[in-house]
Amino acid sequence: MTYTDYTGCDHDLFLALNFDGGPATDRLMLAVSGTWMWVPLYLLICYLVLRGDRPALPAGGRFADRADWRRLLLFAVLLGATIGLSDMVAGIFKANGLLGNLLPDFSPRCRPMYTPSLEGLDIAPDSLAVLRREGARAGEWIVHAPREALGGRYGTVSAHAATVVGLAVLAAGAIRRRWFTLLIAGCALAICYSRIYLGKHFPLDLLWGALVGAALGGAALGCYRRFTRTKR
Repeated sequence: MTYTDYTGCDHDLFLALNFDGGPATDRLMLAVSGTWMWVPLYLLICYLVLRGDRPALPAGGRFADRADWRRLLLFAVLLGATIGLSDMVAGIFKANGLLGNLLPDFSPRCRPMYTPSLEGLDIAPDSLAVLRREGARAGEWIVHAPREALGGRYGTVSAHAATVVGLAVLAAGAIRRRWFTLLIAGCALAICYSRIYLGKHFPLDLLWGALVGAALGGAALGCYRRFTRTKR
């Protein structure tokens, strides 16, 4: 398998956004990039969908009987499908997951933490990965990547960006409250930035992932609205 090493403004933008903020910032960004920190947000989304008091879904619609719980179940199914598909599509371009072998001739892109050219090194990405895992050149790395963030080799399309944007599009479209849209958009941006801070993804990786998530989230939102619209 060959390696694709993109250069130019994408690398420059990454280096401008990636920095060493110290142990406290590292822990914060690891939490932002994780799951448990966002449990209150997920509960809030479920609560707002369950309430079902939006003008877009008045009483008398297709889900008039037990409307709230059935709507929440529909939302949960569509959300699960969006997240699952987003992760699988992103995996196609990182040679992992259920569809990882779909493009056998595609050359995945190494994560910033495993891109030798950013460090001014003329070595293979595998060698750079070994040096990072062994803690070599402590304090001398150009790309900041906490030891806890070291992981998979490729980041061509960000699965984090795909899943969080898919969630944001579906949830914002289903809930339709301005304050919530701003909240979920801010959370999505925070998660995406954490991937840059941790040395996991270049900005373009996040853009491709966001496009995947927006497409799948938009499709799920279309299904959601189709099955919850008011009968004429």
